[in-house]
Amino acid sequence: MPIINTYVLMSDAKNFSNDQPINPYYNKESINCDVAIIEHLTLRGLLEQSGIDVISAPSPTGCQDGVYTANWALVRGDKAVLSSLPNARQSESAYAEKVLTHLGKEVIHVPDGLKFSGQGDALACGDYLFCGSGYRSDAAAQKFAAEALRYKLIQLQTVPQIDNNGKIIINSASGWPDSFFYDIDLALAIIKAPIDGQKGLIAYCPDAFTTASRELLESFDAVDKIIVSIDEAQKGFATNLISSGETVIMSAHAPELTNELRNHGLTVITPEIAELAKGGGYIRCMTLTLN
Repeated sequence: MPIINTYVLMSDAKNFSNDQPINPYYNKESINCDVAIIEHLTLRGLLEQSGIDVISAPSPTGCQDGVYTANWALVRGDKAVLSSLPNARQSESAYAEKVLTHLGKEVIHVPDGLKFSGQGDALACGDYLFCGSGYRSDAAAQKFAAEALRYKLIQLQTVPQIDNNGKIIINSASGWPDSFFYDIDLALAIIKAPIDGQKGLIAYCPDAFTTASRELLESFDAVDKIIVSIDEAQKGFATNLISSGETVIMSAHAPELTNELRNHGLTVITPEIAELAKGGGYIRCMTLTLN
């Protein structure tokens, strides 16, 4: 099986904070930055041990979420579609553009006024692109990105966060609708890409998706599917993982998915991520695929 996620971009955890609660997972507890740095370095080491090359860029100063590089862009080959992020993260965009340009990428901007959460909300699976709209990304931006990078778009939507009256919650910091699956990488993971007539493999949580999106995923036959429980997806960050196609680095708090992946013949590594999760991101969030 060819290695996927051959090259990834990581920053660091030196400027990480949870000052502005722009998603439902933000933890009010203070962050132990020393522990967060250790967690990040541990993840980098595990990626390299798994055959994944890691490119480093310092995290941007004054950016609470600069550690989550997956949201900087969507990259394919020598092109990168730059993200358009929430207010608390907007200053990351100019920095990300400089980093990606330095790496030789042609940076493409989505049309003005559109939200786009980069790889966090757009997961490549061979020539397919699984996208989640409605919270951090607009469907029009994802269509633009898919066309610019020549992907076949699979447009999906996850369920919103609702209050006790059944109304959609608007995030007080971002002003945008919120969801426990605000980025699709919290509901779906790419394990293997289709190649040479062989099906790919994904893991996803059906309960995280709207009825129409769930039906679309059920009927999509280019990949085999592992079902993830709502409990492991929401409480264990189960699908927020990175796979090389042979080794999966994922949450230490999703035993059911861990066992399923091992039953598929994959090596599974489960580092403990606690401090870095206080910003609502996890393993996949901290890696931007560059190939």
